[in-house]
Amino acid sequence: MKKPHGVMIMTVKTNPSHFTFTTHGITVHYELYNYEMNKKKPVFVLIHGFLSSTFSFRHLIPLLSKHYTVVALDLPPFGKSEKTTRFIHSYRNMATIVIELIEYLKLSNVVLIGHSMGGQISLYVNKLRQDLIEKTVLLCSSGYLSKANFPLIYSSYLPFFHLYVKNWITRKGIRHNLLNVVYDHSLIDDEMMEGYAKPFYDERIFQSLTRMIRDREGDLPTSDLQQIQTPSLLIWGEEDRVVPINVGKRLHRDLPNSTFISYKNTGHLLPEEKPQHIFENIMEFAKA
Repeated sequence: MKKPHGVMIMTVKTNPSHFTFTTHGITVHYELYNYEMNKKKPVFVLIHGFLSSTFSFRHLIPLLSKHYTVVALDLPPFGKSEKTTRFIHSYRNMATIVIELIEYLKLSNVVLIGHSMGGQISLYVNKLRQDLIEKTVLLCSSGYLSKANFPLIYSSYLPFFHLYVKNWITRKGIRHNLLNVVYDHSLIDDEMMEGYAKPFYDERIFQSLTRMIRDREGDLPTSDLQQIQTPSLLIWGEEDRVVPINVGKRLHRDLPNSTFISYKNTGHLLPEEKPQHIFENIMEFAKA
C-alpha cells in the first residue's frame, strides 16, 4: 500500500497475531488482536516505553483484546523491530510510524495508550495528526525532558561509543533495572527478567541507541501540549522513581482536556503492576 507521503508499507505475517511491516527502510514488528472493522468500538493502539517492548503490555493485552481490537508495536530499535543506524531515531519519526500503521490498517475510533516514552510518542502523534486520535491514555508518561546536551551528542560520534552505552545499560543487570521501576519487588520473576532482557541479546541495539542519543528531540513544550485538545487520561504510580508524579500533575495542568488518576504503592511499570486496575480505568474512559 502506497502512503500519501511516499512511504511504502509491506506487511508480512509471522504467526497468527504477529506481523512485520517495512517503512522508512526498516522492518517494524507489531501485534494485532481481535481485528475487526467495527467503527463504533474503540481500537486500542499500545506504545511501549524506553528500553521496553510490546512485552510490557503482556498482562493488559488479554484484558483489552477480549472484546476490542488491539494493536501493539515495537518502536525501533526495541523488541523485535529492526536495529539499525539507518533510521533517524527521533520522536517525530517514531510518531510517524504509529500514524502510518493506523492509516494502513484503516483504524478508526483510536485510543492511544502510551507508557513512559511511549506516552511522549503518543503526544507527538496528537501534535502531528490529532484528527486520527479519539482519546489518549498516558501511563507514567515522560515529559519535559530536554534534548541531550552537546558534549554527549558529540561523544556519540566516537567509534566505540556504543560500548559505553552497552556498559551503561547492562552493568548492573536486568534485575537491578527492574527493581528501580517496580514497587512490589515480588513481581519480578524469571519470565519478567527474560522478557525485558531478550531484545538486548542483539548487539546491534547499542549502536541504534547511540544514534537515538543523537536524534532524540526534547519532549513537547508547554505551548505544544496546550494545543492538544484530545481527551486524555493520565495514570501514575505514586512511587514512580523514573518519571515522578509531579511530572504527571504538570502534564495534567498543561493538557487542557485531561483527567488524572494515581495509585499508591505503585512504581513506574504500571502495565505490569496494575493491569486490572488500569484496564478498568481505560474502559470507563473509553466509553465516556
